[in-house]
Amino acid sequence: MQSTYLRQAVAATLMLAAGTLSTAQASDSAICYNCPPEWADWGTQLRLIEERTGIRVPQDNKNSGQSLAQLVAERNSPVADVVYYGVTFGIQAQDADVIEPYQPEHWDEIPDGLKDPDGNWFTIHSGTMGFMVNVDALDGAPVPASWDDLLNPEYRGMVGYLDPASAFVGYVGAVAVNLAMGGDLDDFTPAIDYFNELSRNAPIVPRQTAYARVLSGEIPILLDYDFNAYRAKYKDGANVEFVIPEEGSVVVPYVMSLVKDSPNADNGKAVLDFVLSDEGQAVWAEAFLRPVREDAISEEASRYFLPDSDYQRAQPVDYQAMAEAQPGFSNRYLSEVR
Repeated sequence: MQSTYLRQAVAATLMLAAGTLSTAQASDSAICYNCPPEWADWGTQLRLIEERTGIRVPQDNKNSGQSLAQLVAERNSPVADVVYYGVTFGIQAQDADVIEPYQPEHWDEIPDGLKDPDGNWFTIHSGTMGFMVNVDALDGAPVPASWDDLLNPEYRGMVGYLDPASAFVGYVGAVAVNLAMGGDLDDFTPAIDYFNELSRNAPIVPRQTAYARVLSGEIPILLDYDFNAYRAKYKDGANVEFVIPEEGSVVVPYVMSLVKDSPNADNGKAVLDFVLSDEGQAVWAEAFLRPVREDAISEEASRYFLPDSDYQRAQPVDYQAMAEAQPGFSNRYLSEVR
């Protein structure tokens, strides 16, 4: 999928490429694009990969869009071995011919619909979009319960969302609010209108993961996934609540791929095998994510999640259609949202 969005992202990423990777490839290493230690507890996963396999995987703080753009920019001389991103970016990477099929161990346990049939991408865990709220930073305002609540002037300067034209979690937020406001994947006008109205409330729009900024209170309310909110509450001890908005939301998978013609393909395959292993999947569950192999969720971990009745407000979508709609939405957001 060679879109205007992707060409723009490639150009932007090339400006950063010289400084984003300083670690040389080695026989005992693998490069993973978009494995930031503060996101989804990749820090623990990377440490465990090295302990169990001897393969060192450096931390990488790209987002999904930046990772795809760099893969395209490097297609003639790949640097990365594996990549982690939102499902729509996995579909776009397949269309761009920068990844190749690999069916890791436990392949047959991944449900249909959560993997490319040939193995170009496959789900490792999923997340539900909602509000990650630092209650102590609300200055007495109530915890918001709905998308409409975020437009209230009492939340001026308190609401944050990742750039939906670049970060996958930002795009997921846009899809969620669009569906909640009556739109569909063929018409993002409700989301464009919503973001323009929200702009009057002076939102904060970072390009990278903003977990620490929520904990510090700099961003009191962030459109983010359930697992980050649960991590903040149960692991970091912050007074954080997670809200699935009353009007509804979406649940989406995060996927991984083997980079086409990667320098250390065998190491990359070993990494992909590990994240789907019993031990690797348990890391996701203990980090408050829903692993694709649900039997990895312990009874203790399941108690951290909101009731099933709340999760009924979050629905899956047509992820192929979501991927196809992303470039058009990104262009509209960049040109129409103030």
